[in-house]
Amino acid sequence: MLREKLKQELDKLNEEQLKKIADFIAFIEFQAKQIESSTPFWQRTTPVERAKEFREWVSQLPKTNVSLSDEAFSRESIYEE
Repeated sequence: MLREKLKQELDKLNEEQLKKIADFIAFIEFQAKQIESSTPFWQRTTPVERAKEFREWVSQLPKTNVSLSDEAFSRESIYEE
């Protein structure tokens, strides 16, 4: 109902008034993006979306067979005395 009423009111406006309405809409959209970008990703997404984003990130990593040696994983090499 509100949508139809707004459409009727918009039809009555001249070009200058419509330009002001368009500017106002752009401002509202800008504010919404600012709020969204200030909210951390983990707070504005579901666990499923976060997992999907992580998988996409991992898929972008270089695919090599290079790995650390067994010695690099050993406790002794990590905690030298």
